[in-house]
Amino acid sequence: MAEASPLYDTYSRAPLRFERGEGVWLITETGERYLDFGAGVAVTSVGHGNPHIVAALKDQADKVWHLSNVYEIPGQEKLANRLTEATFADKVFFTNSGAEALECAIKTARRYQFSKGHPERFHIITFEGAFHGRTLATIAAGGQEKYLEGFGPKTPGFDQVPFGDIEAVRAAISDKTAGILIEPVQGEGGVRPVTPEFMKALRQLCDEHGLLLILDEVQTGVGRTGKLFAYEWSGVTPDIMAVAKGIGGGFPLGACLATAEAASGMKAGTHGSTYGGNPLAMAVGNAVLDLILADGFLEHVRDVALVFRQGLASLKDRYPDVIEDIRGEGLLLGVKAAVPSAELLQEIRAAHLLAIPAGDNVIRLLPPLVVTAEEAREGLSRLERAAESIRAAKVKKTA
Repeated sequence: MAEASPLYDTYSRAPLRFERGEGVWLITETGERYLDFGAGVAVTSVGHGNPHIVAALKDQADKVWHLSNVYEIPGQEKLANRLTEATFADKVFFTNSGAEALECAIKTARRYQFSKGHPERFHIITFEGAFHGRTLATIAAGGQEKYLEGFGPKTPGFDQVPFGDIEAVRAAISDKTAGILIEPVQGEGGVRPVTPEFMKALRQLCDEHGLLLILDEVQTGVGRTGKLFAYEWSGVTPDIMAVAKGIGGGFPLGACLATAEAASGMKAGTHGSTYGGNPLAMAVGNAVLDLILADGFLEHVRDVALVFRQGLASLKDRYPDVIEDIRGEGLLLGVKAAVPSAELLQEIRAAHLLAIPAGDNVIRLLPPLVVTAEEAREGLSRLERAAESIRAAKVKKTA
C-alpha cells in the first residue's frame, strides 16, 4: 500500500516529476524531455531557465530579499513607472498572485464608489464561465458552483450574467452597481474571447452609469495575445486591471493597475501586503519587461501565433472526429475536443507534449512566448500524433 501523502488532496496531479527546464522544454528526473505548451498555466512567459531573469534574481538575492512596505522599495518605483508608461494606468499596487490582484481590483472599485459618497454601490457584474481566483471573494466573482460548494454562503456583491449578452448586462445594472469585471479572453471558461464590439459596449455602459470597467488580464496580459495587454486589441481602456502570471515569468508576482481617478479612494491604510512588491519579485518583473518590451518581441508572438493557427486549422480539417473547434488569441489557444478532453489530454501527454485543461471540453495551448516557429511545428506534430492515436483506437473499437 502506497504511503499517504502529507499534502492536501486538492490536486489531481499528473504522475510526472520534472527536475529542470530549458526554454520551452521540461526534463523529468529520469531524463525524459517534454515540450511545455502549458507554461505553468501561462506563467513561464519567457521560458524555463531564461538567463536574463535568472541573472536578475541572483543579483538581487545577493543584496536584499525582503523589506516590507514599511520602507520605499526602488524596484517598485521602476516597475510601476514602466507599467504605467506602457498602459492606461497611473497607479500600481503590487501583489503576490492573480487572486490578490483581483482582490485589490475589487476593493479599489468598491472604495472608489464609497469615497464618492455611494457606499451602497459595492456590487460587481461578472460573467458566466469566468474564473478570477480561489479566495472567497474571487470564487464568488467567478460564480462557478464547483468552486463555491462547501465554503458557506457566497460572498455577496457579485451579479452574474450570461457571457456576451449586453442586454443582460444592461438589465443587471442597479443603484448598487460599482463596476463590471471581465476577462478579455476567458481562459478556464474554455478560451472564449470577448469581441471588440462587446468590450466597447461595456465601456459605454460604464461611462453612462458612473461604473468602473475592471479587466482580469491575469492570463491574457504581458504579451500572451500578441499585444502587451489584450485590451489593446479592442481600442478600449479599462479603469482597473489585474495582472499576474506572465509578469513574473514564474516568480510569484501580481499587480493591480488603475487610473488615478479609479484609485483615488485607496488612501494610506486601506490596503496592504507583507510580501507584495518585495525586492526579488521586482527584480524579476523588471527583467521580464526588458524582454517583453524589446523591439520585435510582440511581433514574434504574433508571427508564431499565426503558425499555430494555420497548423491547428489543418488538424481540425483532417481530424474532425477528434478536434471540433479552434479558439483564442495570440498564444492563448484552445482546442475544443470532439471526444472527452481528458482522453485527448492523455494522448497529448503520451506524445510528450504538455497542455492545460479548461472548461467547455477545451484544452489550452499556452507555450512560453519565446517559442520558435520550429518548436510550434514540433508541438503541432505531437498533437497530430495524439489525434491519430485516438482515431486508431476508435477504429479498433468498432472493428
